[in-house]
Amino acid sequence: MPNDVANTPTHTPSHAAFVLDPEQPVLSHGRDLEAEACIAPHSHPRGQLLWAAEGVLRVTTEVDVWIVPASHAVWIPGGHIHQLVTETSARTRNLYIDPSIPVRQQTPGCSMLLLTPLMREIILRLTSASAANDNACRQRLGLVAIDEIEGLEATPQNLPAGQDARLRRLIGHLLRHPDEQRLLPELSRIAGASVRTLERLFVAETGMSFRQWRSRLRLLNAIELLRQGKSSTTVAHSLGYRSASAFVAAFGQHFGRSPQNFFGQIATDETP
Repeated sequence: MPNDVANTPTHTPSHAAFVLDPEQPVLSHGRDLEAEACIAPHSHPRGQLLWAAEGVLRVTTEVDVWIVPASHAVWIPGGHIHQLVTETSARTRNLYIDPSIPVRQQTPGCSMLLLTPLMREIILRLTSASAANDNACRQRLGLVAIDEIEGLEATPQNLPAGQDARLRRLIGHLLRHPDEQRLLPELSRIAGASVRTLERLFVAETGMSFRQWRSRLRLLNAIELLRQGKSSTTVAHSLGYRSASAFVAAFGQHFGRSPQNFFGQIATDETP
């Protein structure tokens, strides 16, 4: 897997990813990265739950390229080659699971997961300074994290990203400007390619038309805004929908539930 981004800040993977110790089933690491920072293609023995508490990530595996907003995380089993590029500045927070612990074996490859509110808080606690200084707390919370990772929903609503430089320029612009409303003929100038070329690239490299891809981007961004407590009206305005009702209709068609019920349903699913 070649390095996906040239002339950008490159960082090394966390040492925690390479520690083999069943007595430390879960290790954690967090760091803040600038936009377009890169962690070059690599693999490690520990499984990794990769998440950005803030910001948008692009994760490349040997099979897929995904855009990952803060509402989602990526599960990367040990031994799988992957690369991380930050589309925006990002606060990455990661958990690393020792290979002696079986995790998500029903899905052997990498997968994009919808985070529950509980999982978010567990990750934030495990990557905090207080947990780093309290081994007993880290051990107990780590076991809870393993159980929670097992139950996370693998979302089919992932957002694939292409490899072509022209396509990446346009995708990067849309990620930085989620309220962008211009159509492809105007946006094609940003990419430096014709409308026909971009339409072909979207279908060939993401499996979706430009319109479908942008609609999915807006809906994934909507999940994070709803989690922050924003109203449907505010979310609709922030993401460039014509009206709140248009947003609610699109959200319901895509996710099968209303924006108001989305996180309530997740909380219900968590209850034994």
